[in-house]
Amino acid sequence: MPIITLTTDFGWKDPYVGAVKGAIYKEIENVNIVDISHEVSPFNIAEAAYIIKNAYHSFPDGTIHIIGVDAEHTVENIHIAVLLNGHYFICADNGVLALIMNKLHPEKLVEINIHDRISSNFTTLNAFVSTACHIARGGTLEVIGKPISRIRALSGVTPKISENKNVIHGQVIYIDNYGNSVSNITEDIFNEVGKGRKFEISARNEHFNKIFKKYSDIVNFDDEQKKRDVDGKGLVIFNSAGYLELATYKSNPLTVGSASTLFGLQINAPVIITFIE
Repeated sequence: MPIITLTTDFGWKDPYVGAVKGAIYKEIENVNIVDISHEVSPFNIAEAAYIIKNAYHSFPDGTIHIIGVDAEHTVENIHIAVLLNGHYFICADNGVLALIMNKLHPEKLVEINIHDRISSNFTTLNAFVSTACHIARGGTLEVIGKPISRIRALSGVTPKISENKNVIHGQVIYIDNYGNSVSNITEDIFNEVGKGRKFEISARNEHFNKIFKKYSDIVNFDDEQKKRDVDGKGLVIFNSAGYLELATYKSNPLTVGSASTLFGLQINAPVIITFIE
């Protein structure tokens, strides 16, 4: 039974998610539809890129991923279908696959060209659904698109490294449900540039010189519980996706606060790592 995932900025209030699912079931009855997220911030391509990159590899090969973020079809925002790392991705050519394609090369890449058969302007419901169902039935990409050689890059998803290899200039690309601020600096880049040197991480007015393995490492469990006083305290970890994350212990944006609210680390906020010789 084919699997089709959905990642969109539609939210849950409007009928769009239900309409997309209904359209898929209309074409294919025996299919598994999985919601990855419908809470992507409107038109936030970098956020969608982070979410899909860190979710898709949990699915089996052959899974079809529809990404409906900033997906209106225009001459500058063409639609593409990609076979990459054993998975199919259907989306606009707006850079949303930039994180996935950072070190991978597509096995097949086409510009979808079935729009002349579609009258509606709800492209995710029509062009994307038709393409996904075509693939799910065993169809090839060449039938619904023309091969292309490259797709658009996305600025801001890759940190910049100074010429002397002493500074990494990154930025916040994602804020999770706990208010933790995730940067575009990966553990691989940190290790490659740092080579074991001491460092200072600067983000707004916050400075850190230690990276914990997990959130609870900030707690001294030898202290009595009432004396620990660590809730809301800032820390840095490499999260489960391998990205440098600035967090507060047991953060909650609605109560004790979070890295995004207490430190002002919203999307695009600079995160700088300086290595000390």
